[in-house]
Amino acid sequence: MTVVVTVRETPEGTLVAAADNDCLGETYEDGAVSLTVEESFYAGDGAEELEPEAAVERVRDGDTANLVGEACVEAALAAGVVDESGVLEVDGTLHAQVVWL
Repeated sequence: MTVVVTVRETPEGTLVAAADNDCLGETYEDGAVSLTVEESFYAGDGAEELEPEAAVERVRDGDTANLVGEACVEAALAAGVVDESGVLEVDGTLHAQVVWL
């Protein structure tokens, strides 16, 4: 499984968006929570396809990150970038956000 990663500069700093390829274009819903994995956000200009561990290295370079999918989030957990308590499961799909302070 590969992960698509896009890195953008924003007024708040560097944002890394990473998602498992099979999540692109999908919408996941669980009660009032809805998560749409928009290709324009996750696979936008300059996107790279990487192995999950390499995607986590990109996350380490950012100020914030948005992660979707089992391979992506599990790699971030294994690397200690994300704590298990910060992972949401939405309609069977893992999602985490990272903010470096």
